[in-house]
Amino acid sequence: MSRDVAALIRSALDRLAGDLPALGLAVSGGGDSVALMQVAAEWAQGRRVMVATVDHGLREGSDAEAEDVARAARALGLPHAILLWRRDTQAGNLMAQARDARLRLLSGWAQRNDLPAVALGHTADDLAETLLMRLARGSGVDGLSAMADWRDAFDMRWLRPMLGAGRAELRDWLRARDVGWIDDPTNDNADYDRVRARQAIAALGLDVSGLARSAAHIAEARDALAEYAALVSKETEFDRGSLILPRGPLRDAPPEIRRRILVAACRWVTGADYPPRRATLIHALEAVLAQGRVTLDGAMISPTGSGLRVTREAAAALRAPAVADGPWDRRWRVAGLAPGQRLSALGAEALSRLPWRDSGLLRDEAAASPAIWQDGALIAAPLLRDHPGIALRPLRGAADFRRLVKAH
Repeated sequence: MSRDVAALIRSALDRLAGDLPALGLAVSGGGDSVALMQVAAEWAQGRRVMVATVDHGLREGSDAEAEDVARAARALGLPHAILLWRRDTQAGNLMAQARDARLRLLSGWAQRNDLPAVALGHTADDLAETLLMRLARGSGVDGLSAMADWRDAFDMRWLRPMLGAGRAELRDWLRARDVGWIDDPTNDNADYDRVRARQAIAALGLDVSGLARSAAHIAEARDALAEYAALVSKETEFDRGSLILPRGPLRDAPPEIRRRILVAACRWVTGADYPPRRATLIHALEAVLAQGRVTLDGAMISPTGSGLRVTREAAAALRAPAVADGPWDRRWRVAGLAPGQRLSALGAEALSRLPWRDSGLLRDEAAASPAIWQDGALIAAPLLRDHPGIALRPLRGAADFRRLVKAH
């Protein structure tokens, strides 16, 4: 007896988005995302639901396919937007660049339209394929774990309400409703890892649902490790955009727990969407525990008397563009600047003219701190000395660090 796959997805939408006033849908035109759009249109019941399609422009006809999705969305009464991406470099991993660009474009669209979350069309087949791909790469527990049904990244919450559904049953459901979809020819291109994983699953007769369950079991182990890491790091202190990890508990913890905590600390300081590479992080851990100071993906980790102080790397802060308002360097938000004033890094040269030692900050930490400039002249260094009328606050607090420790 076949399952009511639409009811399964509606139940997941109730759980993940039932309290949201609005929801965005990322719809490529493939069977999975078209099924999501069909179910979500029925589920909405007065909620504001909007649809977006990212046209990567990587193959001929992608613009026409995006227009097909727009027509299908409008037929369901859903507003639709086409988001264009044009690759600005030929170097690097094309699929990774396209994925990140897609998420950034969707996040920007959602924020402009006051959408608190965006639903994606990942299915149980994606779980199985990802597990196989990451096994081949020698991934750790995090990599082998099932995709979470929600996560925060690129300044947006992403929902995956279809992880309990299989690709084949979704297409059967669409056929029964006489709803068409687009078959992307790249889904048969064995140059891509995911396609080879898909073909291997079919050739070996592997059970997609069984692989997905294995990934879910690994995810349970991941969550247990995250809880342990949260306990070990509960004494972490926060100081003006930096944090201090407790030396004793960190030193006594297993290597995997230390790794998790350090990843969270670096991401908390820098605002990075992804963790540092595992091998790089392991080397950094060894150096830090040997009482060395290391720089890691834009963060600086310095042993101090009270623990490990994780701060912003000055060189990375200096590369952050100056702003007149809003967030700077993915770390600080400023308000109260006068016309012509800009927020950017203080820098080492200006630091030499200030009594930075009185602030209790490390030298490089002070150099990475926010400063107010106008016409090339330093107006204020708010972390070193209060300045009337200027409100400066960090973008992340203690709760954000705890969330990153448990991030999946």
